[in-house]
Amino acid sequence: MAEQKRDYYEVLGVDRGADEGAIKKAYRALAKKYHPDMNPGDKEAEKKFKEASEAYAVLSDSDKRRQYDQFGHAAFEGGGAGGFGGFDFNGADFGDIFGDIFGDLFGGGRSRRASNGPMRGANIRTSVRITFEEAVFGVDKEIELALKDECKKCHGTGAKPGTSPESCGKCGGKGQVVFTSQSLFGTVRNVQTCPDCGGTGKVVKEKCSDCHGSGYISSRKKIQISIPAGIDNGQSVRIREKGEPGVNGGPRGDLLVEVIVAKHPIFQRQDTNIFSTAPISFAQAALGGEITIDTVDGKIIYEVKPGTQTDTRVRLKGKGVPTLRNRQIRGDHYVTLVVQVPDHLNGEAKELLRKFDAVAGNTLHSSSQQEGTKEHHTEKKKRGFFKNER
Repeated sequence: MAEQKRDYYEVLGVDRGADEGAIKKAYRALAKKYHPDMNPGDKEAEKKFKEASEAYAVLSDSDKRRQYDQFGHAAFEGGGAGGFGGFDFNGADFGDIFGDIFGDLFGGGRSRRASNGPMRGANIRTSVRITFEEAVFGVDKEIELALKDECKKCHGTGAKPGTSPESCGKCGGKGQVVFTSQSLFGTVRNVQTCPDCGGTGKVVKEKCSDCHGSGYISSRKKIQISIPAGIDNGQSVRIREKGEPGVNGGPRGDLLVEVIVAKHPIFQRQDTNIFSTAPISFAQAALGGEITIDTVDGKIIYEVKPGTQTDTRVRLKGKGVPTLRNRQIRGDHYVTLVVQVPDHLNGEAKELLRKFDAVAGNTLHSSSQQEGTKEHHTEKKKRGFFKNER
């Protein structure tokens, strides 16, 4: 028994009163999901793709849709081979659908449906290196790079002075060519960018000697960049209309400058906060006192509290990195205080430390005393053990 076909509206997941845009949108989503090129070797996906294609071929055609609404699948029984379930796909236009799909998937977001109208130029990417402090407070930099400008000799036409670009004979000036091909669901009509004119609709027979037909001349230029305070490593600054020239009168693209921030020998950054360490002496930790701390704003005096332990973290409010939206709002600077133990002590210093230890808990002798007491108890146990044995 032949498998019963599902309702075309059910296949596409649309209501019977859906307009042409809704039907096209629904099919596009299904075609992108189940296309055989996206699911190699998956027979079930291939089947669903064919089923959705058949439904779209009918519902996207006003005459066929009217017949289907009146007679159902019976309207096309015995209608010809070559498609899913004997359905004839000849004449169905899937070109723009697949141009969108494969333009999105493989064309970097650019559809195959190129136009010979004005098109915006491509963006240019470059990078600039700055210091940690420059990232915190902002800086103006100058970079040099090659940029294209309209050729003065041909005024951007690419043609030899006295001549003009001609209409492309292959596409008739449309910038696109249409061809049909046989696919797994029948004959498909496809639209592609014209290979002869590259989508401009015009070809240059006699090229300009200065730009060699491109219409543009490259030259090294210096550009001023204002890097905002608070920018972080890897972020970019956009300079409008400093990219590649547009096509057919379109605007220039943008220049995107990636900022590379050098590492700092003392400071580390996390979001808008800065972290560092500061050494303090044992006397400063025990008795308290003033110490000097380095910040991005310069050196400041900080009062250490008596009895401060090593690895104590203190917060310097508002001494961090400004936010990009408002440089008046800044993060904080967190400083970890580390007690330093001197490497070399003279005799007088050692004697003073011993006297201090004697009145502060006698830690230098407590361990040896405990060890002596332990040995004493061990010896007593041994003597008792041998006495009992005797």
